[in-house]
Amino acid sequence: MPKFGYLVVEGPHDVEFAYRLLSPLGFSRVRMEQDLDEFLRPLIPRSYPPDGDLQKRMLVPLFLKSATHAIAVHSAIGDSRLVETVDETRETLELDERFNELTGVGIMLDSDREIPVEQRYSAICSAMQSKGFSLPTTPGTVSDDAPRFGAFVLPDNQSTGNLEDLLLECASLQYADLLPTAQAHVEAAKSCAGIRGDGEDLSKTPYYNKAIVGTIASVLRPGKAVQTSIQDNRWFKDESLSVEKVKMVQQFLQRLFEI
Repeated sequence: MPKFGYLVVEGPHDVEFAYRLLSPLGFSRVRMEQDLDEFLRPLIPRSYPPDGDLQKRMLVPLFLKSATHAIAVHSAIGDSRLVETVDETRETLELDERFNELTGVGIMLDSDREIPVEQRYSAICSAMQSKGFSLPTTPGTVSDDAPRFGAFVLPDNQSTGNLEDLLLECASLQYADLLPTAQAHVEAAKSCAGIRGDGEDLSKTPYYNKAIVGTIASVLRPGKAVQTSIQDNRWFKDESLSVEKVKMVQQFLQRLFEI
């Protein structure tokens, strides 16, 4: 029987990031339901539209498998539903009896607001505790419980930032010629009066970084979303996996799921 894991992340970019870190460890995407382990099948939504909302996306986890593991990576579509998504999955997996068969349960979140990492992590710990879950006292560490619990605060459990910080650090290795061009484009757009009030404020670092990443992704995969570029391109491949902050996240997943 494989070891089962469950990871909740904020959005689709983070889903593909997790895939890119697990892929070198022998994991592949499960495309056909018939190839999915029976244990994880309850996580497939069976009714449409979700909550009666015709505009709402069907939140199907990304299922990954290796010779020894089966893992579901679930997008909560925003940081406000991270804990709720874990709690809903516990209910879906036949309450605690089935949920406790998981090897590891993890959360990956950003720290890109004007909130210190310690405060961000403390809030997640409190929210988890209110649902009957217990996270370790330190971000990026893993408990010895069954299942094991842990949460990683991007980019490195210490600095304010998000996934885009890691993407840009890797872009300096993988797309060294393209990165300055993208930065110049976004810098010019930031001072363009014609777009003010018609989009995000590029003077804010998170949006500025997202715009640079989006610019590079639009060249690599024109017309496609950034998560498609993360899946297909070299952002987190080869030498990028040696970047210290990227290695930290990968090692966290290895500890969490006992890989």
